[in-house]
Amino acid sequence: MFSWLGTDDRRKKDPEVFQTVSDGLKKLYKTKLLPLEEHYKFHEFHSPALEDADFDNKPMVLLVGQYSTGKTSFIRYLLEQDFPGMRIGPEPTTDSFIAVMHGDTEGVIPGNALVVDPKKPFRKLNSFGNAFLNRFVCAQLPNPVLESISVIDTPGILSGEKQRISRGYDFAAVLEWFAERVDRIILLFDAHKLDISDEFSEVIKALKNHEDKIRVVLNKADQIETQQLMRVYGALMWSLGKIVNTPEVIRVYIGSFWSHPLLIPDNRKLFEAEEQDLFKDIQSLPRNAALRKLNDLIKRARLAKVHAYIISSLKKEMPSVFGKEGKKKELINSLGEIYSRIEREHQISPGDFPNLKKMQEQLNAHDLNKFQPLKMKLLDTVDDMLAHDIASLMVLVRQEETNRPQQGVKGGAFDGTLNGPFGHGYGEGAGEGIDEAEWVVARDKPMYDEIFYTLSPVNGKVTGANAKKEMVKSKLPNTVLGKIWKLADIDKDGMLDDEEFALANHLIKVKLEGHELPADLPGHLIPPSKRKIPAE
Repeated sequence: MFSWLGTDDRRKKDPEVFQTVSDGLKKLYKTKLLPLEEHYKFHEFHSPALEDADFDNKPMVLLVGQYSTGKTSFIRYLLEQDFPGMRIGPEPTTDSFIAVMHGDTEGVIPGNALVVDPKKPFRKLNSFGNAFLNRFVCAQLPNPVLESISVIDTPGILSGEKQRISRGYDFAAVLEWFAERVDRIILLFDAHKLDISDEFSEVIKALKNHEDKIRVVLNKADQIETQQLMRVYGALMWSLGKIVNTPEVIRVYIGSFWSHPLLIPDNRKLFEAEEQDLFKDIQSLPRNAALRKLNDLIKRARLAKVHAYIISSLKKEMPSVFGKEGKKKELINSLGEIYSRIEREHQISPGDFPNLKKMQEQLNAHDLNKFQPLKMKLLDTVDDMLAHDIASLMVLVRQEETNRPQQGVKGGAFDGTLNGPFGHGYGEGAGEGIDEAEWVVARDKPMYDEIFYTLSPVNGKVTGANAKKEMVKSKLPNTVLGKIWKLADIDKDGMLDDEEFALANHLIKVKLEGHELPADLPGHLIPPSKRKIPAE
């Protein structure tokens, strides 16, 4: 339970009490941000009003890519089972948006029924009309992966103006709607088809302001040789660099995300490592869901404030009687100057302003005289929310994360490599020899013994100073060598005997081969003569 106590006249009412972050976000939105949005017609220009389901829904992953890049196969790979409405093929097969969600029984809910269900976060998609709703379904099935996340499959993006127009709805606008509400956007590319069509380029640009959610997957990478893969990766980064205008490099995961044998297995270890990194990213979504919703509400509030300043500025400049149409055109044409003035007067970052060209097009369809003048009380309420309420809600977010530390995605492909010999890195690095009866360090111990006896051992042990002279030859940093010393000095006497010295050199080899050191010494690495001594 969490309370916020008011400090000024507007906040001296009874303290607001929220049981969860979701409750807090809903209350803040309805009482503080929504009135500002409605007053300045925010929903007609930017995004429809949020509903309770937008705050309550599970994390969602949006898959976007050109046709035949493996989007549907990717979902099938994650779930490890077919889902209703699934179609896979080399031609453009998925012609609908499919929301793959958890349900007690398998079934398909058509779009028109989906947008009237208050428990689903899709009601506002109704505004895109029947042309879209006829191409939107929800596939429900009992699957452990879907208990934690939902996945949105999208139609393959086509090249050519004719196909784009024949959709009958604004494809980029629909994706932008989803982008605002999902937790992760995965762009899939086929290693054989790196050309980015006009529609795909338009889609990626529509995802602007959501770069933090975007991850890129270079799929079907097992079908090309290592040398070609390097060239393909470079070409993909070059193509993305021309479209995504960010100084940071987008994270690209390379692999083959389906359950078929690898055609060219040379890069198997790379694919396994990349898959684990991507899985960890997806598994973190339930844990970070509340924080993502809080972040999206802050972004929305900042945009709503800027929108209010723009609308009220236009209203202020409009004549009350004569010359309205002429003035309207003049104001729309000089919107860039209005942006600059608002930026200076209110110290607003240029990145908070909506797209200039799009805003000009939308303003042409509105009567500027019907806009509202600046109402500071509404803006002050939103400022108060950002300054006090959001900061307090952050504390509750951390509390929820602490109470649910193990929350993550389970089942399907996520469980396939958790335990056993097929886990990522099993039997490698510090895990080498885990299944063997012999002590794995014994293989190279004769070589380490030769070095040991050159270090003038006393009573069968070398001092820390003498051991250091040998260990620093590895050129590893002192912080790493210090950790190796702590792991190898099992009896904690500040000296190393021949077995401990051999173990230290084994751990140095593990690190030099590019593996991470364990936090605690695994049981199979403890020298046989010391296995009765508990490792601290």
